[in-house]
Parts: sequence; structure tokens; C-alpha cells
Amino acid sequence: MADPSFDVVSKVDRQEVDNALNQAAKELSTRFDFRGVNAKVSWAGEEAVTIEADTEERAKAAVEVFKEKLIKRGISLKAFEADEPAVSGKIYKVNGKILQGIAADKAKQIAKAIRDEGPKGVQAQIQGDQLRVSGKKKDHLQDVIALLKDKDFGIALQFTNYR
Repeated sequence: MADPSFDVVSKVDRQEVDNALNQAAKELSTRFDFRGVNAKVSWAGEEAVTIEADTEERAKAAVEVFKEKLIKRGISLKAFEADEPAVSGKIYKVNGKILQGIAADKAKQIAKAIRDEGPKGVQAQIQGDQLRVSGKKKDHLQDVIALLKDKDFGIALQFTNYR
């Protein structure tokens, strides 16, 4: 029988992000402090979000509304990256990205943390944009999950395929 293993991934449910985006758009259209500033939040591609407003302060506030909705939908803010407001004509635009997958440098950093601080006999292999962690005992794998939850790698981590 194969050794117990699990995958470390960084994925975001697109439907939940879409729900958060729609809730933020609805709130921006109804809130008193956003009246007359043309605040909008919308998709700008597969993983990109655009937030627009007439003033820089309202653009930043619209980003905060969107972040609030992401949190309520159970999405980590580490999975959302927003730029500073930039002037585009008369409108301030904020470009944001939904981060998916584990970058190669982050994967190496996570694998090194498992190798250095994890229990003996646990291996981590990088497989594309995820890591497969395997070991002889399930208890060791649970220790690795606890170790990774305690550390901050700057990305949202999920643990899947635990067998």
C-alpha cells in the first residue's frame, strides 16, 4: 500500500469570488457614501478585477468593501492582490488579481520548511502549482499541516486529497 499523503494547494473557488463581487457591486450601488461617485466593481478577465470611482478615497473604500465581502465568503485576503488607485482620464482605477496556484519560489520555500522543521521521513514533491507531501505515518502528516498553518508564506494554503 502507498504511503499516506496530502496535497498543498492554493486555489480559490471562482463562484465564491463572483458572489463576493456581485455583493460588493450591489452595496456600492446602494450605499449613501458612494452616491454620485460612479463606484463600480467588475471582472476584467479570468482572474482580474477592476474597481473604479471618481475619487481616490472612494476607490480605496470600494476595495475595502470588496475585501469585506471576500472575507464573508470565506476567501483569504492573501488570495487577492490590489494595486494602488491610478488615474485613468477622470476616473481612478484599481486593478486587482485573484491569486491561484503556488509559484515555484513559494513551493521551494514550503518544501524547505517541511524538510527543515517537519518530522523525519516526510517528503514534499513539487508538482506543477501544488505540493504533494507524503510520509510513513498519518500523525507526521498532521504535524506538517499544523506546521504549515503556523507559518506565513504570503499565500492562502489549502490541504486536499488527504489519504
